[in-house]
Amino acid sequence: MKYSQLIGILAGLILIAACFLPWAYYPDIDKVFTGFFSEKNSYGKPGMLLILFSVLSMLLFWVPRLWAKRLNLAWTAVLTAYCFRNFIRYSGCYAGYCPDKKIGLYLIVVCSTMMLVSSTLPDIKLRNKI
Repeated sequence: MKYSQLIGILAGLILIAACFLPWAYYPDIDKVFTGFFSEKNSYGKPGMLLILFSVLSMLLFWVPRLWAKRLNLAWTAVLTAYCFRNFIRYSGCYAGYCPDKKIGLYLIVVCSTMMLVSSTLPDIKLRNKI
């Protein structure tokens, strides 16, 4: 695909922005959680790791080498799994309360999946060694 690398980089930038958006609203404590805030830091700060994963993946999208494309495939697979983990963690019900899922939570899953698909379609020229 001709534009798959650009789509992967744009998805990474949107994923970084989604870390600052609201992820879930918890009605029992009347607070909105993001990638950097949770009550008493109970969920940690997954936004920091998501930004690190996204930046490294965007660098690998930019490098026109075969090893970079292979490493990026594995890296984006880990990123996507971590995003699905955060989706399950932030949207899960507890003690009879179910949080309202917000746009940031959906964006991290969609953008990481787009990055994974883009990493499977690298635009690289291979030399013919016959």
